[in-house]
Amino acid sequence: MSATSHKKLLNVLQGKQELIPPVWLMRQAGRYLPEYRELRAQKGGFLELAYDSEAATEITIQPIRRFGFDAAILFSDILVVPHAMGQELWFEAGEGPRLAPRLAQSELNGLTANPERLSPILDTVRKVSAALPKEATFLGFAGSPWTVATYMVHGQGSKDQSEARRMAYAEPDRFHALIEAIITTTVDYLSGQINAGVDAVQLFDSWAGSLSPAQFEQWVIAPNAEIVRRLKARHPNVPIIGFPKGAGGKLAAYAEGTGVDALGLDETIDPHWANRELPNGLPVQGNLDPLVLISGGNDLIKAVENILSAFRNRPHIFNLGHGILPDTPIEHVEHLLSQIRKG
Repeated sequence: MSATSHKKLLNVLQGKQELIPPVWLMRQAGRYLPEYRELRAQKGGFLELAYDSEAATEITIQPIRRFGFDAAILFSDILVVPHAMGQELWFEAGEGPRLAPRLAQSELNGLTANPERLSPILDTVRKVSAALPKEATFLGFAGSPWTVATYMVHGQGSKDQSEARRMAYAEPDRFHALIEAIITTTVDYLSGQINAGVDAVQLFDSWAGSLSPAQFEQWVIAPNAEIVRRLKARHPNVPIIGFPKGAGGKLAAYAEGTGVDALGLDETIDPHWANRELPNGLPVQGNLDPLVLISGGNDLIKAVENILSAFRNRPHIFNLGHGILPDTPIEHVEHLLSQIRKG
């Protein structure tokens, strides 16, 4: 690839500034789009879509086709990793994901790994890579070890991740073994995505904000740093975005300690504070509140202007501070893109 790519978002991840920041939205392939809802009604539930490479390819490309975003994000889920590690995975209607057996009550070595469960997802990557416009960056992703572990221990999501936190305190050796197993599977999975055609990857640590500073260092920074180290050994030129949601004042330590190439910011972060406190030249991604995108109007205009102003002199990818919500009006996304791209 040339020193300056035709892919604007990839340029930013490599530390270059773009006059108009590239933009994509977390969960941009999903329930706010009528074409997604129509396909889901035909095909069945979320997992059926994620493991159907034809359907998942179509869903990944839908927001590119409609909005011309600068990146496509693979349509999948972070819990395919524990599924490949041997837990059973399903979704309860209206309640969310379930994993069994729960590792709060079972042992990791009792699971039988089934890495072939990831094969349809890698097929999706290959199909999307072949179909995307040449200017669109293709992003793969995985969950970070701490967040994935919270689901594996509890068997579902939780408000405070207490079972995983209890295990980390009371049985640190057992919990460390779980984290190490997740790291190994995740590196292989992300490497597979890269080999199949993604341009960059993102690590989602959705529950990073639930840990004390010492636990954050041990279970967020250290495992993500190890993923970065191992993945860079295999793919030294592929950028890695870290997104430790809820990290707050620990963001600078995360950036320095993990070695990620870019840092995702959630909506609770003051972008001007982030610009002052984060390492000079580090690309950032974010961080519009998904709820202000729903409300629209002057609040949306002001919020977008504030973010663009804060990161005017830094490599910046415009994004939300978390995933787009299902009741987001399509016209508000169109207004957002118009405001960002007006120059």
